[in-house]
Amino acid sequence: MSFEDTMLRRARVRVSMLVGLTITALLALGAAISYATLLHSQHEQIERELTYGAVNGTIDGPPGCNWIILYEGGTIDSGRNPPPPGFPLRSAIDAVALDRQVRSDKVDRNGTTYYVRTQPRGTGVVQAVFDARFQVSDRRHLLAAFLLAAIVGLAAAALTGITVGRRAVAPLAEALGRQRRFVADASHELRTPIAQVHTRAQILARRAGADRADYDRLIETTGRLGEIVDELLLSARLAATPAERQPSEPVNLARLAAEAVDCEADRAAEQGVQVHLTVPDTPVLVPGVASALRRVVGELLANALTHTPAGGRIDVALRASRRSAELVVTDSGAGFDPADVKHLFDRFHRGAGAKGRRFGLGLALLREVVTSHGGTISTDSRPGAGATFTVCLPTIPPRTSAAETDQRPGLMSIKPGR
Repeated sequence: MSFEDTMLRRARVRVSMLVGLTITALLALGAAISYATLLHSQHEQIERELTYGAVNGTIDGPPGCNWIILYEGGTIDSGRNPPPPGFPLRSAIDAVALDRQVRSDKVDRNGTTYYVRTQPRGTGVVQAVFDARFQVSDRRHLLAAFLLAAIVGLAAAALTGITVGRRAVAPLAEALGRQRRFVADASHELRTPIAQVHTRAQILARRAGADRADYDRLIETTGRLGEIVDELLLSARLAATPAERQPSEPVNLARLAAEAVDCEADRAAEQGVQVHLTVPDTPVLVPGVASALRRVVGELLANALTHTPAGGRIDVALRASRRSAELVVTDSGAGFDPADVKHLFDRFHRGAGAKGRRFGLGLALLREVVTSHGGTISTDSRPGAGATFTVCLPTIPPRTSAAETDQRPGLMSIKPGR
């Protein structure tokens, strides 16, 4: 999956989550308002029932779910309608008998909830008890209905979020596609004139003889322009849709490593850096695009040469198993701060130790190439202890051919002065 695909996917997920969370929040708000309204209404009803019973109720004729208990002259009387077990609340009666203040209590007992109002009446005390079992049942039924509605609402919110997310990100995907095609087309068209300018500069430099400093700078500049265009073109191809991408083919990673080391042999010798290559005797085949993977190996080796001083050493090792291949490039250069690892693969990142590194997409492009091939790339380093880059790619069963057996690399070493 390319970087653009990942970003579009994240955008869809975020939009879907925002829409889903908004709908869920609205449902929860509606449920909370409804429940609070019901609760307030029930409390008002219970308060009216208790107030009326305490003021006007009689022990022989209270309404349903109500009990009236009178206390006067040290005697408690509930008439022919005895209260539930545990009532009356004698502590409340005694307190009101002393201070003549209205007292309200809530008691959970006998599997239900009772609301109790105790207040003075005449020379005695009256206690009204209300059983709220039906109100509690209504609350439970409402909560069950809210729970069912929440489940249905979450499902609807998820579907709505996915639909809205796709439609919202569709213009962005189209815009990125157009941008990618423009970059690919522009890069493709620029390659030829830049190559011609680079070739012409080389010819002029050879003709200039000793006074060729300006021509050398021109050659270096055009070379950098060509590299940038190649990187832009490769990045655009990696971000293409599956239908637009080049088909995968078996690529011998061992051969690519050997070719990269051989290509950098003169530069390594000129810088006084030893390069050691260790690869299996048999081909290591990975599915992918040869030019892109060649760029990965070459860029890692070039990066190591850039940051390894004279007298240093670079080890390029390839290990393979039945399911994966691991390419490890280790140098003895200055290394970098581990805190920079999370930014090392950002586009155009230039850390504190990046002086002298060429401009371009660099390691960010390598990560795109590796991830688009189903692999991973990681790095480990400490200041002054060099750096190690590890690329892991899935492999395919090897196919032996005459061309491959003739070019099976083994152990190669490049030393200064070659």
